[in-house]
Order: sequence, then C-alpha cells, then structure tokens
Amino acid sequence: MTAPAPVELDRPDVEQDLSSDRPWLAIVWNDPINLMSYVTYVFQTVFGYPKSKAEKLMLDVHHKGRAVVANGTREEMERDVEILHSYGLWATVKRDD
Repeated sequence: MTAPAPVELDRPDVEQDLSSDRPWLAIVWNDPINLMSYVTYVFQTVFGYPKSKAEKLMLDVHHKGRAVVANGTREEMERDVEILHSYGLWATVKRDD
C-alpha cells in the first residue's frame, strides 16, 4: 500500500495585494449651473441625508470644488453617479486612494 502524496495547500500570500478591499467613491463636482439649494435637495433625495449633512456636502462642492458623497462597491457608485447625472449634477466614480 502506498502513502498518499502530500498536497500543497493554496495559502494566501501574506504580502497579498489588498487593494480589492478599497471602496469606490462617488464624487460630485462644482458646476456653474445648479443652485446650492438644488444640490442640497438632490443629496437629501438621492441619499436620504439629513439637511445638515446635505448642506455640508453642498458647501464642500461649492468651496472646495468637489465632495465625496458616497462610497461602496463599484457597481453601487456607478448607479449613484448615474442617478446624480439624471438630476443634472456633474459626478464621477473613482477608486479610493
């Protein structure tokens, strides 16, 4: 009778790239078209943010030129950006640094 051959187990490398764990971001950019009150309304409507959070994000867009309004999987952020586009906002998806 022969002994079974040893089997190499697939073990994750300790140095494995964990970049796949980084979330994706939905970013809204400042534009010369939409009113600040409208942008606040969109953030409340799309994301369900309370008025105070929606206003803070709107002010970031206005003063800093952009704001990260959501994070999650790529598919979720692409969906959110598509919804933001339907409201007329300038938005993009980016991998978190």
